[in-house]
Order: sequence, then structure tokens, then C-alpha cells
Amino acid sequence: MRMSVQAELDVFFAHLRQQAQLVRHVSEQAFAQARAKLSLRALPQLNDWVIERAEHYGFIPRWRGLRLVAADASTMRFGLRASHVKRAALADQIAFGLFLPGAELMLAASLHSVHERGERQMLFEHLHRLSSTDLLLLDRGYPCRWLVAVLNQLQLPFCMRVDSSGFACVRKFLRSGLLEQIVTLGAPNCRDARDYECPREPQTVRLVRHVAPNGNVRVLMTTLFDSVRFPASCFGDLYHQRWRIEEAFKRLKHRLNLEHVSGLSQRAVAQDLAARVLCDNLQALTTLTAHTCHELPPDRRINRAYVHSVLKPLLPSLLLGIAAATSLADAMALIARHTFRHRPGISKPRKPRSKPHKSMTQKPC
Repeated sequence: MRMSVQAELDVFFAHLRQQAQLVRHVSEQAFAQARAKLSLRALPQLNDWVIERAEHYGFIPRWRGLRLVAADASTMRFGLRASHVKRAALADQIAFGLFLPGAELMLAASLHSVHERGERQMLFEHLHRLSSTDLLLLDRGYPCRWLVAVLNQLQLPFCMRVDSSGFACVRKFLRSGLLEQIVTLGAPNCRDARDYECPREPQTVRLVRHVAPNGNVRVLMTTLFDSVRFPASCFGDLYHQRWRIEEAFKRLKHRLNLEHVSGLSQRAVAQDLAARVLCDNLQALTTLTAHTCHELPPDRRINRAYVHSVLKPLLPSLLLGIAAATSLADAMALIARHTFRHRPGISKPRKPRSKPHKSMTQKPC
């Protein structure tokens, strides 16, 4: 079932009053005028505060003393239509995110044009969010000489997958049959060194061979040189944690209906992204709390789709503190009863299919 923006507003205020009958409190036009005055930094700053509180209360685990941060981007096709709105949004955009796989929290997210220079540039614009106590996890689309130089200059540890098409030393390493090797990459070219203000010097990295369960050989590049603290055998499971950001984008798209936007302007689309990221993070923290408080076995996982169904009608009153303690306790008890058995090593490849544009009438209920 889908609803108009006006129907969503009526349901929102009905939830505030904790009643089934819809409530007409504000009009769709008044809502549009109000959100036009909302700063684009308001919701991201609120999300930063949520991450800070989660860090303070120990919800974000560490991997051998480092906080894992996965970076990736996903193509968005928003359900827009032709209009005369000023600064109207484009239907095709790219969402980039920094994700904390241990806690299932999105650290930061932003929208970019499909005509930008690529995901490396998007990552470069977010590096100020990271520190030397973070470990950056990257897929095959990121390795290049200037990015390695920038990360080393900022003293940011990383682990990224590389293939044989980019570096000659990687091809030589694959042919050698070695489990790991310390190699030297060539210096960035003059233009990249000038544009990204990185040293034009050769960079030393560690290559690790990992054989996947299906027999595929992967090469991981890292700056974690301590083979005692970080043995080669640990990098396979480490890199696998990067997949959690793929699941996060899937939740944002399919569970929280990110591509079904509630406005036509770029401001409205950016606000929708920030609101859904914040909502997903709140659901993640609720899931972690319910799993801990109800002492669920390690092999039992809470169904995140069901968490969304439980929390969505409660979020308005919870954020305003209306009977928050009782409502949240009841919600977590209900969430903890809806679990499934997690089976490690199960692979479920996605079926290739075309991605259609969403209709503007397909807004989330």
C-alpha cells in the first residue's frame, strides 16, 4: 500500500495521538514550506550525535583495536516527474556512504552527480571523518597510486581488494604463489600529486592472498604490516565485513524506500536521504539493544525488516518522549521474538536484472 504526502502527514499525527483514526493537523503545502526552511545540515548533525552516543555507550566494537569503516557507493534512481520546481533533483544520482559494519551504523552519507569523477573523489571528500584508529575497507574500484599516497599521508590504515589489471606487482604476486608479500607501488603522477596534495613518492604496502570458499583467489592490499598482530589468515574474514554496507544500501532502498522520494527539489531528496539514514541507524541501535537485553543466542539474528515495521509507527512519539520508556520496552520485547537462524558461509548471489525508474505515485506507506 502506498500513500500521498498528505495521507502520510495524517498518519504521522495519528501516531502522535496513539489512535487509529487519521488526524488532519497540517496541510501538504504547509509541510513543504516548513521543510524548505530546514537546514541541510540539521539531520546529518543529529546523526553525528547518535553515532557519538553509540560510541560513548559501547555499541561500536573494535577489530583488534581498530574501528572498521567500509566505504562504497550505490546508484539511485529516484521517482521524479517533470516540474517547474527551482533546483529540481535529477532522477539518476549516486549515494556515497561511510558505514560501521560492526554496529550496522551509517557514519555519513551524501548524494553526488553521476557525472562526477568517481567514487575515489567521493571518498576523498569524506576522509576528514576518519582517524588513525579507523581501518578503511574498500572494494576493487578504489585502488590507485594517489589514493594510497593520500591515505598514508593522513596515516589512515586501510584494507582494499585489488585485481591484476591495475598494478604489475599484483600480477607478479599472483604468479609467485606466496601467501603475503611487501611490495612498493609507483609514485603518483604529477597531476594527481598536485590535485590531491599528496607526496609524489613510491608507497610501500602489504599484499595478502585469500582463497574464497568458491575457490576464487583474492588479493588484499593493506598497510597493516605487523604480521603478529595482523596475520594473513585474518584478512579474509576482515574483508568480508565490507559486505555489510551493501546490505545497508539494500535496506535503505527496499525497506525504507529511499528511491520513493517525497519531493521534487534536490533539497527534498537530500533530506529524504538524511532522514532514512538516521531512521536506519536508530533501528540498528534498537536491534543491538534488544539482542543484548533479551540474551539471544549468537546464532540468532533479529529480522531487520520486522524492526522497521515495529518502530515506524512508534518513532514520532519516541522522538518526542511520549511514553518512551514503556513503548520502547514493549517494542524491543516484540522485536526479540522475531528472529532467524544465521548460517555462516551461505552464499546467495543476486540475480542480474534491469532497474526501472520509480513512479512519483509510489511513495512509502
